[in-house]
Amino acid sequence: MPCCGRQRVKKYLLTGLLVWVPLGITIWVLRLTIGIMDQSLTLLPDSLQSERLIGIHLPGLGVILTVVIVAGTGLLAHNVLGQRLLGYWDGLLNRIPFVNAIYKSVKQVSDTLLSSDSNSFRKVLLVRYPHPEAWSLAFQTSVADGEIAAHMEGDYVGVFIPTTPSPVNGFYFYVRKADTIELDISVDVALKSIISMGVVPPVGNALPESNFK
Repeated sequence: MPCCGRQRVKKYLLTGLLVWVPLGITIWVLRLTIGIMDQSLTLLPDSLQSERLIGIHLPGLGVILTVVIVAGTGLLAHNVLGQRLLGYWDGLLNRIPFVNAIYKSVKQVSDTLLSSDSNSFRKVLLVRYPHPEAWSLAFQTSVADGEIAAHMEGDYVGVFIPTTPSPVNGFYFYVRKADTIELDISVDVALKSIISMGVVPPVGNALPESNFK
């Protein structure tokens, strides 16, 4: 095969991969997510299962059921009766040894991350890591206060520096606020850049001036 022909075939293969790889990974993630959510169908009695009603299994019904359960729980939590029930449930779990430690920790983290009033993981920063001549993307998680702030001079912030390509792992540090650069990009944009190992650039508005000039 002539060199020109081989290069053309190689080009076609790469183009095909660029089409199928993102599509295949997207389908795989959707199937995995839907499969996990479909486990909520086990809460329904056998007489209400799709296999009994129409004779076939309909994937995705668990997604609808999960959304209904979560939204219904949120609606209930906004009522006086629901708040009393949740208070009773919290009190019950907090009285069970070992379980209370896990429940308190997870609840505190979820309240911090999911609360609309929380500032955790709302700001994307540049911090010097792993050495003074390198910069890493990081998420501000907190502001140093209390006992921690008492041992530090100046303003410090807590930052989470995720690893790539898996941003669920990383490092947590307190760094001087003046030694960080706040980026005008969203958390989603930063995560895409981290997961892609920098192939997808974190495009945003103009960056603020560096504090190190």
